[in-house]
Amino acid sequence: MIRTQVQQSTLTDSVDLTPLIDIIFIVLVFLLLTANAQILTLPVAVPEQQETELSTVQDPKVIAVSIVAQTPHYALDQQQFDDWDAFKAAFLSSYNTNPEHPVIVAADKEAPIQPLMKLLALLQAKQITQTHIIMEESK
Repeated sequence: MIRTQVQQSTLTDSVDLTPLIDIIFIVLVFLLLTANAQILTLPVAVPEQQETELSTVQDPKVIAVSIVAQTPHYALDQQQFDDWDAFKAAFLSSYNTNPEHPVIVAADKEAPIQPLMKLLALLQAKQITQTHIIMEESK
């Protein structure tokens, strides 16, 4: 009888999965690139204003505070005050009389920052949240 020798393979007898993994990755990349991803958007209503229009405070139902460059720095409804205490008393009196009216703060860009910060600290201390700050658009 003839006997043959069975060669022992040094490699394990298993299926090579490398081509299968390559195909899976290619399909995965294809699906990711062609999938219709839903784009989430948030609608924002931006007010439209022509450049020639100027925003003026002529509504009598507001409390208009101005910070000007020259001393005295504070003005309430076009009336300037000599010192902080007089302005503070007049402002609080006006606000307590009409708490539903919004406070509009208009600061001159040449004015120092300290009067504005002092006013904002007062608004925060009195918990006055209905305020608007008018800023000049940069050119």
